[in-house]
Amino acid sequence: MSLSVGYNIAKSALTTVSAQTEVVSRNIAGAEDPGYVRRSAYPVTAPGGGSRLFTVTRDQNLLLFASLLNTSSSQGSRGAISDGLDALERIYDDPAFGQSPGALVTDLENALQLYADAPHDAALAATAVARATALADGLNAASGSVQQVRAEADAAMASSVDRINRLLGQFEEVNTAITTMRAEDPARNDLFDARDNLLTQLSEEIGIRTAVRGDDDMVIYTDSGVTLFEKIARPVDFEPTLIYQPGTIGGAVLVDGVAVTGSNAPMPLREGRLAGLARLRDDLAPQVQGHLDEVARGLIEIFAEADQSIPATLPEATGLFTYSGGPGLPPAGTVLTGLAGDISINAAVDPGQGGDPLRLRDGGIAGAAYLYNQSGAAGYSARLRELTDGLNSTQGFDPAAG
Repeated sequence: MSLSVGYNIAKSALTTVSAQTEVVSRNIAGAEDPGYVRRSAYPVTAPGGGSRLFTVTRDQNLLLFASLLNTSSSQGSRGAISDGLDALERIYDDPAFGQSPGALVTDLENALQLYADAPHDAALAATAVARATALADGLNAASGSVQQVRAEADAAMASSVDRINRLLGQFEEVNTAITTMRAEDPARNDLFDARDNLLTQLSEEIGIRTAVRGDDDMVIYTDSGVTLFEKIARPVDFEPTLIYQPGTIGGAVLVDGVAVTGSNAPMPLREGRLAGLARLRDDLAPQVQGHLDEVARGLIEIFAEADQSIPATLPEATGLFTYSGGPGLPPAGTVLTGLAGDISINAAVDPGQGGDPLRLRDGGIAGAAYLYNQSGAAGYSARLRELTDGLNSTQGFDPAAG
């Protein structure tokens, strides 16, 4: 071996070790970065007996990374639902605070019992009507809160769609750079890290599946199979609904023109924050609205008045509680969407509207034919006890209300 050959071999070895050391240094520097994948350097024998660095690879577990994306999507979905359920739970509140619908019903029942024990007491009559007013107002407010939760979920869906489109745009730039760069260029590894980081962020918003083709070109699909990215980013569209009323149907999210949220979506999303928000807006919150609407219908039915004529010829009519469809009663056994936001106290018994609270005892709220206390006796309590029993009686509800 000549001196020059030995020199070249030693030089190449030093160069190789230097390159390996640089890889080790980068691994140490990236140890605390969750988006960094450890590199391994592989030297080979060069022609003439020296050495050179053949390749630097990323030590990535593809199955583990796929599991990470699935977990991220699942957490995104459950986090959105959990936050929404916390907001909905505040509607029911703790009965001990006296603001929940259940507590307000109990307050009304207690007031009716006290009034039934002293039916001559006008002050107790006014108190009972005031408790009924508080209950109606509470249901109105609860219904409004449900729609507020839906509106906030809709706005969050719009933000999620904006982020998805932004991430897909960034992904397109990185993916294009990867496919156009020489395979042996170590700088590609940094691009792979950047691409994986974008996938992780994207999976938080929407459930995804990926496939890698030649030149490390990647395709992204939603977890339901709609193409999100193939060479170029596919558009994700959503039209927000600014105002929500009971029964309002929010807009669907479209991926490349295909609906992925909503009851008519042919390929609905399963996971991701966007899927959780859509479920909250379209399923969970409306179910709570249905619960409240059925409570309102139950109250209207319990306090309804019957024709006291002999024989009775008139249909039952709204009594203490009414709604915009009164004096006729809501359809029996059927959820009337939005009824909780519509229920109110009948003006005929509300002193604030010129009504007489004593009609709660005597009847006649719906008119003279519905008068229960025909004699006008101050000690008449049968109607009050009937109403109290009604609050404790078994009642049927529409199964659709859940």
